[in-house]
Amino acid sequence: MEGGNSPHVQLQQIPVATAAVSVQPHADSFSYKENLIGALLAIFGHLVISIALNLQKYSHIRLAGSKDPRAYFKTKTWWCGLFLLVLGELGVFSSYAFAPLSLIVPLSAVSVIASAIIGIIFIKEKWKPKEFLRRYVLSFVGCGLAIVGTYLLITFGPNSHEKMTGENITRHLVSWPFLLYVLVEIIIFCLLLYFYKEKNANYIVIILLLVALLGSMTVVTVKAVAGMIVVSIRGNLQLNYPIFYIMLVCMIATAVFQATFLAQASQLYDSSQIASIGYILSTTVAITAGATFYLDFTGEDVLHICMFALGCLIAFLGVFLITRNRKKSVPFEPYISMDAMPGMQNMHDKGIAVQPDLKASFSYGALENNDNTPEIYTPATLPIVQEQHGSRGVSAPPYRVLEHSKKE
Repeated sequence: MEGGNSPHVQLQQIPVATAAVSVQPHADSFSYKENLIGALLAIFGHLVISIALNLQKYSHIRLAGSKDPRAYFKTKTWWCGLFLLVLGELGVFSSYAFAPLSLIVPLSAVSVIASAIIGIIFIKEKWKPKEFLRRYVLSFVGCGLAIVGTYLLITFGPNSHEKMTGENITRHLVSWPFLLYVLVEIIIFCLLLYFYKEKNANYIVIILLLVALLGSMTVVTVKAVAGMIVVSIRGNLQLNYPIFYIMLVCMIATAVFQATFLAQASQLYDSSQIASIGYILSTTVAITAGATFYLDFTGEDVLHICMFALGCLIAFLGVFLITRNRKKSVPFEPYISMDAMPGMQNMHDKGIAVQPDLKASFSYGALENNDNTPEIYTPATLPIVQEQHGSRGVSAPPYRVLEHSKKE
């Protein structure tokens, strides 16, 4: 009887094994769903941030001539921009809790695309169709490439998902790959900081590399904090772990220092250069940090990794073309060129450096080359009558009158 029941028992075990195998596709579809939710939140956040910054900029431009430096606080436009800015940042922050870090970071190209489109729509100048196309052809090509790159990033992005619990984050934090990565990053950061502060190497690549290294730690901690908050909301409380507060402090500190270096870079270089180079460097370093800390690309096949890298390169090229086409703002600085005023003594009269000569390579108030200035505009030396303060009998020697010939 036992031998007769054994085939029946084996037949009953076969459907159980097949049912266990069928669970994996459902898990994959759920992970892709979380990737899509995170990507949509990131795209929404970057779009709203771009609109908010343009609204605040519009408010500042309208009140540029106001006597009150804080007059924009009284405008609804500026406060609307601030509300949208907070909403967009919350959207980007929450996106890290759903999708891998390596997928969310490159999607900041959406902000550059939105800024370019907003700038074209609300431009004040009137262009003819041919001039408009010639002026903004690079922007259109860059937007197209950035959109294609974003599509590839979402389609072939990493699909690794892990609950952001205190145990998992602590395990990743003390892992040997991440400790080695942090050691290398600290050495590179100290070397760059030494050349920047001690050797006065104010190159844009050095400053933005400092920003990128700090930014990689910022996004790592942002994903940990956002993930633990979402897990806590779902019922598994994670806020009682000390690692949560360690990550929170690191997130705030790195974000503050990152903003400091960005402000220094904005004082030295154009915003278009900062946007393009900063996006490329920050994205590259952040993806490396995410792949090291969260092991984003573990289990991914070679095709998905290559297509994801291709999407990053296309997005890089698109952002570069968009920012390269931006017109550099040249502020208007009115000044009076004192060297062109008649009767003023110049720096070659008796060796007295009163003011720069007109034929020198600079002028008062602006760094302009005046080598090609015709001689007709050179200052003439006029005779000066001396006042006699003493007695009438005492005559003072007259001033020396310099002769000056003009070639017309």
